[in-house]
Amino acid sequence: MNGSATRLARNRDIELPKPSLASYGTVAAAFAERRTLREIGARRCGRQVLSNLLYAACGVNRPQGPFGALGLTAASASNSQEIDVYVALEGGAYRFEPGEHVLRHVSSQDVRRHAFNPRQPARAPAAAVELVFVVDVSRLEHTRGFEEPGLHDPEVQKSYYFVDTGIIAANVYLFAGAAGLACWFHNCDRQALARVLDLKASQRVLFAQTVGYPATLPK
Repeated sequence: MNGSATRLARNRDIELPKPSLASYGTVAAAFAERRTLREIGARRCGRQVLSNLLYAACGVNRPQGPFGALGLTAASASNSQEIDVYVALEGGAYRFEPGEHVLRHVSSQDVRRHAFNPRQPARAPAAAVELVFVVDVSRLEHTRGFEEPGLHDPEVQKSYYFVDTGIIAANVYLFAGAAGLACWFHNCDRQALARVLDLKASQRVLFAQTVGYPATLPK
């Protein structure tokens, strides 16, 4: 699948190919290449790379995880899986559904400019993929896992969903290192993204992460 594949699907879901990570080398090599690279070039990520990226981020790696839910590559409090990953592409915005491994169409707008704070210059080119991390607090409050009091405490909830977001972002960084991609975790325009992504009252935008091919090879 060539790099233009991510531009083809408008106004509909994007079917992702089965993840295929065998060619990306060892974990040690990924750690050696893990870094933040803000300079992204014009080469687009193809649909296979996008599929592999999202699998690494929070894809299903086992059909039976804790408390009867799916097991994901990213841990979460009581396996609540309260973090949704939204994917902003040139052709629109999508929500990643790990169970089906599909990008569910959310908006036909190019919302990637909102993945940056209004006071932060948007440096990513048209080729970039923007991942937007969104918490759904209701999944912590109605978890199928341990019914601990902290899951109903807003301050404790913050500690959980910020850590769980960091785990996903770290997975993305390691995949990017292994796959030769540039990666950048950063702040975003939370209010604008909540509006254009048509989020529920229980959902809150947290951070964004830019992924693409580097403009120059890292030193």
